[in-house]
Amino acid sequence: MKNNLIGFARRLLVAVRPSPLAPYHHGLRLYCTPAATAAASSSPTNDKLFVAGLSWSVDEKTLTDAFSDFGQVTEVRIMYDKDTGRSRGFGFVYFSKEEEAKNAKDAMDGRAFLGRPLRISFALEKVRGAPVVVPRLRSNVNGVRRDH
Repeated sequence: MKNNLIGFARRLLVAVRPSPLAPYHHGLRLYCTPAATAAASSSPTNDKLFVAGLSWSVDEKTLTDAFSDFGQVTEVRIMYDKDTGRSRGFGFVYFSKEEEAKNAKDAMDGRAFLGRPLRISFALEKVRGAPVVVPRLRSNVNGVRRDH
């Protein structure tokens, strides 16, 4: 568990750095609960896949056809920008069985689809009121350190 948390914190630090040449902010703290770190580090299997790296031209039918070789696709949702109507480049594919989703993930993760490599993971359910991992920056004000 501790190693998972350390790896997660390292990925977070890389994500918030403004550039590869900028030094790490030594006051960066990561506040989280054990439940939040467990959710972030594990990817439980289920029948719903998160599919990222989609070309903007992909529609639901195209995605259904690509994944139907692995089993019965019950639903496909592509997320669209509400202002522009353009694809946000990710979506969800639902299968009738967990095993079908696992086979699809194993076969399609990293595979090029319409010129772009797909990144696929098992979707996590969003739980309202669940703990959220939030990075907090520390700052110096008049020589006194305080947390935001």
